[in-house]
Amino acid sequence: MVDLIRSATLAHFAEVARSVGIEPAKMLRRARLPLACLSDQNMRIAVESVRRLLEASATAAGVEDFGLRMAERGGLANMGTVGLVVREQATLGAAIEALARFIHIQSDAMRVEIERRDGVITIDMLLRIRHQRAKRQSIEYAVGRLHAIIRSLLGGDWRPLEVHFVHSPPRNRRHHRYFFGCDVIFDSDRDAILCAASDMSRPIPTAEPLIASYLRSRVEAIDVRPKAWDDKVGELVHSLLSNGLCTIERVAECLACDRRTIHRHLLDCGTSYSAILDAQRTDLVLRLIEDGNRPLAGIAELLGFSAQSAMARWFRGRFGCSVSQWRNGIRPKALTTLSSRGVASKSRSTSKTKRPPVSVRRSNRLGR
Repeated sequence: MVDLIRSATLAHFAEVARSVGIEPAKMLRRARLPLACLSDQNMRIAVESVRRLLEASATAAGVEDFGLRMAERGGLANMGTVGLVVREQATLGAAIEALARFIHIQSDAMRVEIERRDGVITIDMLLRIRHQRAKRQSIEYAVGRLHAIIRSLLGGDWRPLEVHFVHSPPRNRRHHRYFFGCDVIFDSDRDAILCAASDMSRPIPTAEPLIASYLRSRVEAIDVRPKAWDDKVGELVHSLLSNGLCTIERVAECLACDRRTIHRHLLDCGTSYSAILDAQRTDLVLRLIEDGNRPLAGIAELLGFSAQSAMARWFRGRFGCSVSQWRNGIRPKALTTLSSRGVASKSRSTSKTKRPPVSVRRSNRLGR
């Protein structure tokens, strides 16, 4: 299964890349990532592609600390609602626990574990790695961001006791020592930050516990990440359609694969890309045409149709009337009792009627 991450993780990539003399767009193309991921922070992109991007950028620039340079500019602001929940906790301990609880919303392949022993807190950063060669920069970026988050909560005077990395040391350790402000242990048995247990009870000066409680409830309500291929493709199509950027090639870029792979996996799920696209278009078009001032040509372009006439034919086939008739309330009787959301929901459920039984789907995935 493809692990996804919010594109906000690359919010500062262009800035860092240019600072070390490499061209951001060229590196994104090499990693098979869409250029739009630098401007749209809520796009879901493949974790493996991000890892390839960081490793390739470090190699192209000839700098061993590219991941740390990225971490210097990252922080809670790039973590969306999860970052807000963490920021509003009363103490550092509560903030780290909230981060561990919700970090998978930021990235499917990331976990944080907390261990207390003999007055020392060990915060382990665990990444699901499929290709070991794409590890060093990703690990240093992840651990560096964790360090930057803690410092942003407690202030610049905070220092960890030690920082550990499983990988071997760089030729020059100066930047690592400067960045973390403590001993950095390489060739360790874990990727982790060690700090005093007393740090966990330190208050966060800017915290608002009431806001934290509200935000936590909101995050828990949306804490449902899609697992199956059809759900992940549907999520990407929905996101890309909203920005007028949806093509199967772009979806493939986000998932770090080719279009044939998408078709194959969707066939295993009992659906197809065209069925998912049709359902998502149905959901979006009914909301767009409610605005009578919005030009139909613009709607057609946003939904990925080759021309307004193509959208008109699709709309009539789907709803049994023209867009103008729909806007004027002249609709087939079968649809008059349904809300816009209801029609879209019906379309989505129809696109999955050929899905095999759950037991068969599970056995298929285990068999792969």
